[in-house]
Amino acid sequence: MTSKEAITASLIYFITPLIGLICYLKINSQMKKEKIAEAPTIALFVIFITYGGFLLVILTEVFWKWSALASIGAFYLALVAPIVMGAIAVYYRKKRMTSKYHCWTFISSASYLAIVLTAFLFRLRN
Repeated sequence: MTSKEAITASLIYFITPLIGLICYLKINSQMKKEKIAEAPTIALFVIFITYGGFLLVILTEVFWKWSALASIGAFYLALVAPIVMGAIAVYYRKKRMTSKYHCWTFISSASYLAIVLTAFLFRLRN
């Protein structure tokens, strides 16, 4: 493995998830500081994992070599994640007026299907 490949792999598989985790922890900390009632911590964690996985699959496709792990991630994103994100959207639909975090949890989970369909259609065209 060349140094360029090692840097690319590190950026994709270490730095990107680390940035996502830091962002999640920062939002979680902010929710605690604001004393949000019934904060959507678990739902937001699932949303961060799902969108982070989506980003990792895209980065793998564009800048790296496809692997079995990327296939497992794509399988989750295409078959499991729409169900999970749909369930989160349904659950937070009525709670979306509770706080901005509940609202963004609803919006980000509800919009996942549109994003996946758009990406799928874009992939079919190319």
